Amino acid sequence: MKVKEQNVPVLRFPGFSGDWKTEDLKDIAGIYDGTHQTPKYKKKGVKFVSVENITNIDATRKYISKEAFEKDFKTTPRRDDILMTRITAGIIGATAVVKNNDPLGYYVSLALIRKKDSAINTEFLNYRINSDLFKHELHKRIIHVAFPKKINLGEIGRCKVSTTSLPEQQKIASFLTAVDSKIKQLNKKKALLEQYKKGMMQKLFSQEFRFKDEQGNDFPDWEVKRLAELVSTMKSGIGITSSNIFNAGTYPVYGGNGLRGYTEEYTHEGEYLLIGRQGALCGNINRVSGQVFISEHAIATQGNKYSDTDWLVHKLQFMNLNRLSESSAQPGLSVKKLKRLKIKSPLKPEQQKIATFLSSIDKKITLISTELNHAQSFKKSLLQQMFV
Repeated sequence: MKVKEQNVPVLRFPGFSGDWKTEDLKDIAGIYDGTHQTPKYKKKGVKFVSVENITNIDATRKYISKEAFEKDFKTTPRRDDILMTRITAGIIGATAVVKNNDPLGYYVSLALIRKKDSAINTEFLNYRINSDLFKHELHKRIIHVAFPKKINLGEIGRCKVSTTSLPEQQKIASFLTAVDSKIKQLNKKKALLEQYKKGMMQKLFSQEFRFKDEQGNDFPDWEVKRLAELVSTMKSGIGITSSNIFNAGTYPVYGGNGLRGYTEEYTHEGEYLLIGRQGALCGNINRVSGQVFISEHAIATQGNKYSDTDWLVHKLQFMNLNRLSESSAQPGLSVKKLKRLKIKSPLKPEQQKIATFLSSIDKKITLISTELNHAQSFKKSLLQQMFV
């Protein structure tokens, strides 16, 4: 006799049992789309959202007239509805929960999902829609050959969802909301530190704020030097094929935009500043150390007796080298052009004080970024294991 497979999640709170019920989304929610009319925006009126507002629908600065809102919308968003991207060159399936009953217009690129009865917790349903299970179903139903990609309302409705009792839904939603709150706090903390660093770089490199020497005296005035005078070497890395780059290996491979993977030989040893030299992100700055392979897409350089490598990292980041890229189909920076770059430079001891200060902020940002990544991975794991 065949044993019936249980429809239960891997992770479950104590006190709950029994199978979850699986049905089409359309059986538990109504699904609508926004106006097909190209909106005529006004300076004020009824707020209007489309795909670019999905991360924060309350922050939209687009408005339509009250008359257009009343004419073009039969079904309007209200508290506890879910808006989901359905026509976009970006991510289909991104969502936002409507938090109030204020009038809100929305474009055809968004789907409105409204639960049919109170037995469904909106936050639970939103998390279920954001799970890999639902996204996998969406992906199968997306019209990928269209540009932009899209999914029809009927196909959204045919996606399967599994639900449980309302108390269990509420428990899951409450727990995941707490995780989201932690992620939000970490994002805010990281953004504030990045903003602080940006402000301090402006003050330090404009000399509005200056450190004193070890005796408490002023450092000498800064001098203008060419970058060639401040580096011991500057040249592009070595070509490497993608077939020689692996997900794991002995030596890290760095290109113009950072770590590309690993390989079994190295080209450089020591501390280096890398400058991306090709593509849209040319001018990107990275610092590497140890035995590494540096590809032809990066320019490797080091400080000399007049300069500190870490100071150069911060200084060149501040200078935004991408603005110097030579305009073409493939933007780029040449070693020759970089060497001629004029830089206001303090003496090395003052450079080191600046570098130490800014690097200390970077370490705090890195710690928060690590904590943030862990929290995001934890949430992803929960979404995989708490739903069926």
